[in-house]
Amino acid sequence: MLHPSKRLLFAIEAVLDIAYYGGSQPVQSGDISTRQGIPRRYLEQVLQHLVRSGILAGHRGPKGGYLLAREKRRINLGEIVRAVRQFEGSPDPVQTASGSRVALEIVRPVWRELQQEMLSKLDDVTLEDLCQKAQAAGIQTDALQRLDFSI
Repeated sequence: MLHPSKRLLFAIEAVLDIAYYGGSQPVQSGDISTRQGIPRRYLEQVLQHLVRSGILAGHRGPKGGYLLAREKRRINLGEIVRAVRQFEGSPDPVQTASGSRVALEIVRPVWRELQQEMLSKLDDVTLEDLCQKAQAAGIQTDALQRLDFSI
């Protein structure tokens, strides 16, 4: 948990890319791969899992790609972390029932508490927050030009 996997970092970067560059138009995985330097073989797997997790929505066809399933302010980093951890499927050693009394009664409870605190902090960081940081850092986007307002 304290050392994020490549897959987790790729997932966060990809979702942020869609939030920041997408506007209301689908973002193609090739564009994300190029902008973020994420290998496509990893990217497609992660994007499909994020669709199944309800974080992204996939659109098929020649102008297809990926959109956020909800507004930027309603998707947080904790949700992305939990989705990727589920996708990775590796058991959390902190949850393992075997071990010494020191491990089970002292070390692992402390570690679980730290994990919960970290996830709580990640729950407080939305994609909207990260997009604002990117804008403040001067990272250029033309997403505002691609917004489509319809009533």
